[in-house]
Amino acid sequence: MTNPNRSAPAPVRDLVYAQFTSVASEQHRNLAPLSDTLKLVDSGLDSLSFALIVMRLEDALGFDPFDTDEAATFPVTLGEFVRLYEKAAA
Repeated sequence: MTNPNRSAPAPVRDLVYAQFTSVASEQHRNLAPLSDTLKLVDSGLDSLSFALIVMRLEDALGFDPFDTDEAATFPVTLGEFVRLYEKAAA
C-alpha cells in the first residue's frame, strides 16, 4: 500500500536540471540556459562539476548509468544526458 502523505518522486529531468543548477551555483559557474539542445561542453560546467552532478544523481536515484560493462558513448547534449538517466531509470 502506498503512503498518501509521501510525495511522488520528481521526474528524472527535473532532478537533472536541479543538479545542474545547484552545482553551477556552488561552483560559481555561469550556467548556460538549460535545454535539450545545449551541448554539455558549452554549458559553463567543468569536469569537476559533472562529477558532482553524476555523484549526486546516483545518491538521489540509486544508480549511475555510466557504471556499466557495456560500451557507452558519453552524451553530447543535455537532452542526451537526461535520456541516458531516464532510460536507466525505466
